[in-house]
Amino acid sequence: MAFKTIHRHEHNFGWDNSFAPALRVAPGDEVEFECMDASTGQYTRATTPADVPALDFTRVNPVAGPVFVEGAEPGDAVGVEVLDLQESGWGWTASIPGFGLLAEDFPEPAFHISEYDRQSVYFEPGITLPFRPFAGTVGLAPAEPGLHSIVPPRAVGGNVDIRDLTIGARLWLPVQIAGGLLSVGDTHAAQGDGEVCGTAIETAMNVRLRITLRKDAGIKRPQFEMDGSPTRHVDERGYYATTGIGPDLMEAAKDSLRDMIEHIGREYGLEPALAYMLCSVAVDLRISEIVDQPNWVVAAYLPKAIFG
Repeated sequence: MAFKTIHRHEHNFGWDNSFAPALRVAPGDEVEFECMDASTGQYTRATTPADVPALDFTRVNPVAGPVFVEGAEPGDAVGVEVLDLQESGWGWTASIPGFGLLAEDFPEPAFHISEYDRQSVYFEPGITLPFRPFAGTVGLAPAEPGLHSIVPPRAVGGNVDIRDLTIGARLWLPVQIAGGLLSVGDTHAAQGDGEVCGTAIETAMNVRLRITLRKDAGIKRPQFEMDGSPTRHVDERGYYATTGIGPDLMEAAKDSLRDMIEHIGREYGLEPALAYMLCSVAVDLRISEIVDQPNWVVAAYLPKAIFG
């Protein structure tokens, strides 16, 4: 087994199977990816809401890599075991005009900085989230030639933003080209299921992974495994949930979120834009019912443990 590092300057802004590998590894090797934040340093501690719209979207979600996995062929699965994420101490959350689940409700930019350590994320006085780090973007190169946007997730992974891919999780990605070409980025200190405003606690981190290989795995899309409950870090004080109900899952999700923003404002005194960003980093969207047509139910779960 070997240990190798992908350095911060070795990153790309998209998926392209013609990118030259930054590293070649054997199954069982460990790799540390030095990941930049999702803005590639465009947002800093000095950023104000007025600065938010100037974000250059051609330079968002940089991914470190790619890594060529020896022996990986189409039909196999590259395995990624998350060993550790080394914190940098602060992160940002932004509501970017035109982006996010409720973009039509929040046309004005907003920006928020959180400090964090190995245990907790300090969102606001009286609002503390558990530190639960993960890489939002973990993926292989697609078989289709050319440069592809980093923003949408794909069958080979990518910007999946699965907050449960934290330390101890094991992810399998379907290989479409020889070597797979694994890249990693978009590191977060905390996130709710849905990342509803479009950003989490965005932060630079070093991500340490063990890379494995399953021959002839035959999976079509990413699959993952985790040990223990995905919500045990906030379960102890229960939840408050709002719902959206209707024939369109997206609209139901929006309605559940709108009601949650109202609830947070009423109960905890947060103005709407800050409540929206809090939902993105702490509230979990869940499909509660999808079979009783014509209406489906989406619920938004707010953990009470983050307050006080």
